[in-house]
This record gives sequence, C-alpha cells and structure tokens, in this order.
Amino acid sequence: MDYASLIEKRRERFAEVETLITDPDLFSDQKKASEIMREHRRLKELLEMWDTLASARTNLAENQELAKEDDPEIVELAEMEIPELKETIEDLSEKVQYALLPRDETEDRDALIEIRAGAGGDEASLFAGELMRMYERHSDSRGWKVEHLESSPSEVGGFKEVILKVSGEEVFRYLKYESGVHRVQRVPATETQGRIHTSTCTVAVLPEADEVDLVIKKEDLHIQATRSGGSGGQHVNTTDSCVQITHLPTGLQVKCQDGRSQTQNRELGLQILRAKLFEAKVREEAEKYSAQRKSLIGSGDRSEKIRTYNFPQSRVTDHRIGHTSHNIEGILSGSINEFTDNLMKAEMEHRLADAGLE
Repeated sequence: MDYASLIEKRRERFAEVETLITDPDLFSDQKKASEIMREHRRLKELLEMWDTLASARTNLAENQELAKEDDPEIVELAEMEIPELKETIEDLSEKVQYALLPRDETEDRDALIEIRAGAGGDEASLFAGELMRMYERHSDSRGWKVEHLESSPSEVGGFKEVILKVSGEEVFRYLKYESGVHRVQRVPATETQGRIHTSTCTVAVLPEADEVDLVIKKEDLHIQATRSGGSGGQHVNTTDSCVQITHLPTGLQVKCQDGRSQTQNRELGLQILRAKLFEAKVREEAEKYSAQRKSLIGSGDRSEKIRTYNFPQSRVTDHRIGHTSHNIEGILSGSINEFTDNLMKAEMEHRLADAGLE
C-alpha cells in the first residue's frame, strides 16, 4: 500500500500542531497542552521515520545498481551494505505502519494494577506478592513511578489483594496485556512429598480515569468509615481510617485503608472506583473490536488463563500467542518485554488488517 497520501496528511497536521504549541494560551489548560505535546512528539517521530525510510530505500536502489558494476571492489562494498539496508527498511516499514494506525485514547494514560490471589490459598497469596514485585521492577526499568493505593497482606507474607498505580510515559499501552489469570506451577515450601501445586492470581490493568471521563454523582455513592482490619499496609493504624465506598447504581464496592488518613483513603478509593467504572465503559467499546484483538488485550474476561509460570521447568508461557520463555527468574525480575513486544506485534497485525493498512 502507498502511504504517501497518509503521510502528507500527517505533515499538514504537524504544521498545525507546530503553530498550536507556539500559542502561550495553550498551556493555560494543562490537560489539552499535554495532549497536544504528545501528538507533536508522535507526529515528529513518524515523519522522521518516514524520511529515514525514504533515504534507506534510495540507498538500497543505488547499491543494487552498483552491485551490477564491473569493478569488483565497488560490487563488494555495495553488497556489504545491502543486507543492513534491507533490515532497516523492513523495521521502519513496520513501525510506520503501526504509527499510522488510529490511536487508542487510553494508551497514553497511567494505569492501576489490581492483583488478587485466586485458587491455591497461601501459595496464591505468595505468588500475588511476586507478581507485584515483578511489575514494580518492570516499572523501575522503564522509569515509571509506582504507588501503593491499597493492599491486604496475607498471614504468610504475601497478599490477598494489592492495587498499584503506575505513572509515566504510555504506561497503559504496555501494561494492558497483563490483564487475565496468571497461573503458577511449583512445589510449595510446605510440601513434604515434592508434589507440584497449581495456584492462580487474577490481574486487572485499568487505565486511570479523569473526572471528565465520567460523572459520578454524590447521591450515587454510599461512603462509610470502618475500623482498619488485619495488619494492613505500612500506614494502617487502629483508628477508623478505613473507607468503604459503594457505587449504588452498579453495586461496585471499593475499600481503602492504606492511606494516612480517612480523607486520603476517601480520595484513593474514589480514584480506584473511577478507574473501575471507566474500565467498564471501555470494555463496552471494546466489544466493537475483533474477537482476536479482544483476547490479546484482555479486555474484560478476567477468567481467561493468559500465562503459566512453571518453576520445575523454568518456563513461562503466554497462551494467547503461544510464546514460551525459559527465563522464569528474569521474567519475575521484571523482564517481561519479550511478552509485551510479541503481544503488541500480534495486536498490531490484527489492527492493520482491520484498518486495511496491510
């Protein structure tokens, strides 16, 4: 497909955005200014890739002509550069295709990661703690900031539930593939006969919701303070600082006790509630996508087993794309890029087909 006409439209839009960012009034609205600056960055990257691609194609054509010359030295030099130029063209062509796709409005957002221990009792709660640390380390490697919004520790040192907020550049774009059931297979420390046990945890990755995304009416909320239960998070005390918020129209409940005060827990709870309600809204929109894409981005079906961590064989398998890694220690240390990259590639291929940009 000839992308020249699409690129020309992007050049025109880039010129418009260049004008917009010179207007001092733009920055009086920080949200709009951030959106415009992100669009400027994306368009600039796309146009630079396109120009580099065009240059590589020209160089390839010239080298292929030089390879037909009678001078052996010229032919050798030309042929040496051809493989690298072909690789560059293939890589940039793919990136340009993806950059031309319509943007998902949630991709640039921060994300909330909700990890819940599932089947497996204590072993599941320990695994929930390992998944939490995996996402913390992965976020650190990308320069993202991680905040603990809520947690419910288990008696054995793991977590029954934990909610993290991850802030940074394009967080939801990369973390959205983690939603679903994560299964672990290993011999628990308490197992005396060496039998392998299977436990599960559910991960839900929610795009952070702004107040403008949806309106939550005060009369639709029932907010009550309760005494903090269990050992709780590091700041929990014995006062009535725990806040439980119920969204009456949906029956959705959020409980928050990790904050330093009732006021802070109320704000954290509303933040979590807003993200959950926004996710439901996004999930409805996701029904418009192809079934294959929905399975890749885990949009809603939290009961679907997406990944298995097999300790005896040091194997991690993502069942959506059939990709297996034999580096379980590296994966649990935060190196999940190989899964993210392959899932992103598979999703993009389907989106290209849907958009007719193959």
